[in-house]
Amino acid sequence: MLRNKKIILGVCGGIAAYKAIELLRLLTKAGAEVHVIMTSAAQEFVAPLTFQTLSSNPVHTELFNLIAEREIGHISLADRADLFIVAPATANVIGKIAAGIADDMLTTTVMATKAPVLLAPAMNVNMFTNPIYQENEQKLRRLGYLFEAPVCGSLACGWEGEGKLAAPEAIFESAVMALTEKDLAGQTIMITAGPTREEIDPVRYISNHSSGKMGYALARAARRRGAQVHLVSGPTALAKPDGVTVVNVTSAVEMKNEVMAHVAECDVVIKAAAVADYRPLVRNSVKIKKKADSVTIELVKNPDILAELGGIDHGLKKQPFLVGFAAETDALAENAAKKLHEKKLDMIVANDISQPDAGFNVDTNRAMLLFKDGSSCRCELMSKEQLAGTILDHIVVRLTER
Repeated sequence: MLRNKKIILGVCGGIAAYKAIELLRLLTKAGAEVHVIMTSAAQEFVAPLTFQTLSSNPVHTELFNLIAEREIGHISLADRADLFIVAPATANVIGKIAAGIADDMLTTTVMATKAPVLLAPAMNVNMFTNPIYQENEQKLRRLGYLFEAPVCGSLACGWEGEGKLAAPEAIFESAVMALTEKDLAGQTIMITAGPTREEIDPVRYISNHSSGKMGYALARAARRRGAQVHLVSGPTALAKPDGVTVVNVTSAVEMKNEVMAHVAECDVVIKAAAVADYRPLVRNSVKIKKKADSVTIELVKNPDILAELGGIDHGLKKQPFLVGFAAETDALAENAAKKLHEKKLDMIVANDISQPDAGFNVDTNRAMLLFKDGSSCRCELMSKEQLAGTILDHIVVRLTER
């Protein structure tokens, strides 16, 4: 998602400097070319060699140091950057940037860059709440600087409170957000994800193998592209995506009720959840004891949320763009095309779950995308994050054509 992006990572002095190592790892793993600038104070906490080894680039520590003949270091870095991150950003450096002071490699390069600047503050709670610091931060926010706010917790100085550097994963997510085109700005998208559970008794339930990874990847990708995202999630072990409204449900009926309550607000609905087709006719209030050699449980059909979305009039000027998923083990194209037509979808994402590298409980997927105009697109093996981006690319194109 950051392939070929050039990112400057500025590291200031503070015990949180060690967390910049993990941030660097996340950035490089995502394909970014990272150049690290360290203040003299930062070098007291972490050796430049660590960042040089992980970035495969020289670490910049001195203002008067030529990268190559006729190239001034801070100007060269500033010109090449797609994004400038300072993590951790101390009160001292934030104050200097706010005042326009450029007296070392880091502050001079910040002053010279036209790239977005993302600051991740880390400091003592009393420094963070100091009105001078707060005024500096507000000034920079007004000027367009981006911030990843610190969190509350135990600080290295012994205090408890706000000022702890945000998690590297949160800073990474903000970096991706900053570099993602907002082609879904103004759109409201509802996404369903994960399995549903249909209870037999207080202990047992009927469900399926869905992990929710595809739906959550779609929610993250849509939010990065500027959409307002409403995620209706069955039971999963996944972390809540930043900036996304998440409603947790358990059963198919609960999911239906939540979806129908909000569909009128949506421009796009993506039904990526694996909803159980059936539920027990009777839910026992006490645990069924293991006595007989066999037990018969009568099942009834669950509501077909996708069919109801495609077949009803929501009283809107225009229907939301409706996307379904088809998890198949055979006749992939035929079954998906039938579902697309019968449920009156705009688009369907079909994948063969019999393949070990696609479908449930893995981080990769391959799919066939079919559209109501009869066109189709085959997506070879890729990460679910990449597939989420591809799906949204097609949605964006078709939204502009509506």
